[in-house]
Amino acid sequence: MVLAIINIYVESKSLDKVAEAMKAFPEVKDLFEVTGDYDLVALVEAPDIASFRRFLKEKVLEIKGVNSTNTVMILYTHKRDGKLIEG
Repeated sequence: MVLAIINIYVESKSLDKVAEAMKAFPEVKDLFEVTGDYDLVALVEAPDIASFRRFLKEKVLEIKGVNSTNTVMILYTHKRDGKLIEG
C-alpha cells in the first residue's frame, strides 16, 4: 500500500466542484481546503505506485478546474491520528 499527499491548484471559480469530485473518490482518505500555494490537499491511498499513477492521470487530472498538482509520496509514518507508530 502506498500513501501520497496531492497538493492541488484549482481555478478559483471551480473550487467547490473540484472538492466535490475529489470527495467522491474512494482513494481519497482525507481532503482539506487550505491557504498557501495550493487550494486543496488530499491524502490518497493506493495499492501500488502503478495504481496511484492511474488514479492521478485518469481521475484527478481529468477534473475540470484542476490546473496542476504536486505529489509527495509518504515513505514512512512516525505518528498518525495522535498515536506513535512502532516500527
